Amino acid sequence: MAVRFRKRLLARESYEACSVFDVNNDGIPDIVSGAFWYEGPDFIRRHKICDVMPVNEYFDDFSDFPLDVDGDGWLDIVTGGWWGETLRWRKNSGRSETPWDTYDIDTCGNIETIRYHDIDGCGVPEVFPNTPGGPTRAYKLITDAHGDGTGRFQKWILHPSPSGHGLGFGDLNGDGRTDVILAGGWLEQPAVHPEQTPWQFHPEFNLGSASVPILAHDVNRDGYMDLIVGHAHDYGLFWMEQRVGEGDHLERTWIPHSIDPSVSQFHDLQLADIDRDGELELITGKRYRAHNDGDPGAHDPIGLFYYKIGDGQFEKYVIDWGDPAVASGAGIYFWLHDLTGNGYPDVVAPGKEGLYLFENLGVS
Repeated sequence: MAVRFRKRLLARESYEACSVFDVNNDGIPDIVSGAFWYEGPDFIRRHKICDVMPVNEYFDDFSDFPLDVDGDGWLDIVTGGWWGETLRWRKNSGRSETPWDTYDIDTCGNIETIRYHDIDGCGVPEVFPNTPGGPTRAYKLITDAHGDGTGRFQKWILHPSPSGHGLGFGDLNGDGRTDVILAGGWLEQPAVHPEQTPWQFHPEFNLGSASVPILAHDVNRDGYMDLIVGHAHDYGLFWMEQRVGEGDHLERTWIPHSIDPSVSQFHDLQLADIDRDGELELITGKRYRAHNDGDPGAHDPIGLFYYKIGDGQFEKYVIDWGDPAVASGAGIYFWLHDLTGNGYPDVVAPGKEGLYLFENLGVS
């Protein structure tokens, strides 16, 4: 049975990232996107965070991730973009009408977008900017004796070669440690500690301009972690089946399978139990005009979808589809959160077409 959604346009601003967190510490989740935050529970009243640098038809803000960087009890934002070439954090001012100050973490080159994963099990996610032309890096928030953030980060260079377009996380070799997935292969987490760098690189596949994230998931339930990948700047959504030889021949191979060749610019993907049936679904959509009008399919209709995985059969359901004047895609960083309290994850979808909220009404 299909999930039903109620669509709301929150703003026409063309920021391409968003998040959900309690900005003002009133116990109610709010929506953050670009230069503004939208006050819950109705998200009608909005507040300015700070100015965000515009570049052509973009804004230099490809992540709005919540993290209490300075340990003051207020969630801040970690961000960065392609043109500024700088990883930054914005300090939550704690006052609705007071601008947030922005601080540089590191100049690291062009940032495609940023992902976050607790790679060392410390309880605080590390920051991983995807810098296609630069090395694979992680930034660990330095905490004090109480586990609170100090406003400072420690940088790890996991692999010195250019990382390429694409980034993900998963235990690909079954050793119990989370590895880092790149477009051209994967980085094996060392046995001792993640700070032991560089990590061993396994150049076992070439995913092209891959989605961020590349998802690790055992699609066919054979005990081996597979990959779910979108073409971020071309047509196609696919999965890579991991196969491992037997006996003395433990060579790992990856077999591609198509999921959906009909849509282009699958830039952001997430796994969640969108219909509460106890199984994870794939949620994704088209990023509208990812390279403005430079990608294949740039002028096609846009849409937001979820797929029942079904041991690799991938049944598609449409959340939204149509002309960008009225429909929404997935942006570069969409967010899932139960904002209505009905137990179903809602979808907050940013993009050049505007900021949309899709309230999940459950199965019909």
